[in-house]
Amino acid sequence: MDKNLHPILNSMIPMVEGIAKTLGQNCEVVLHELKNSQKSIVAIYNGHVTGRSMGSPMLDVGIQAIRKGNDADNILNYRNKSSDGRVLKSSTMFIRDQEDQIIGCLCINIDISEFVVAQKALEDLLKTDIKGEENLGEFPNNNVNDVLINIVAETLDSYGKPVSYMNKEEKVNIVKKLDEQGAFLIKGAIDYVAKILCVSRYTIYNYLDEIRVSG
Repeated sequence: MDKNLHPILNSMIPMVEGIAKTLGQNCEVVLHELKNSQKSIVAIYNGHVTGRSMGSPMLDVGIQAIRKGNDADNILNYRNKSSDGRVLKSSTMFIRDQEDQIIGCLCINIDISEFVVAQKALEDLLKTDIKGEENLGEFPNNNVNDVLINIVAETLDSYGKPVSYMNKEEKVNIVKKLDEQGAFLIKGAIDYVAKILCVSRYTIYNYLDEIRVSG
């Protein structure tokens, strides 16, 4: 224990290690004392993320925040950059004493550079020139109209899961939502929904029977 460090900050040093070890080596966790913003780090784990160590200064975002004095607010979930260009997802949380005076801050900096690259790769992979599952050509316009197409697309989007990952209960819930919206009053709806949910038209009838009996 550092006798010169405020007891509240001293008590938080184990938390710094715990957060860093829980979130992994790409997560830098830093505890700052605000007596001297130029040499303020009193505890740090995974300092390789920003290249800092004990005694290093605070990053610019934190310095700008503490210039507001005791009125500084926490800065959560913002994007930052390290000196070598790594993309960081960061949060800065101010620590106050019993008199509500700011005495330090806890900062979390997660290196998300690899995820940014992966996100771009996934966006390129998932990009299509034709929007929506309805534009596959299996159903001529005289069998499935735009209203049905939109109802099915919006219902699936709201569920937030690809059909291939849905179990029977989830597909029944989709059918129930469609039935509540009157989708099955539209000509061709049974065959269209069956195709989209990757089941037979008889399965859709069975789902509807289950829903209407239980309802």
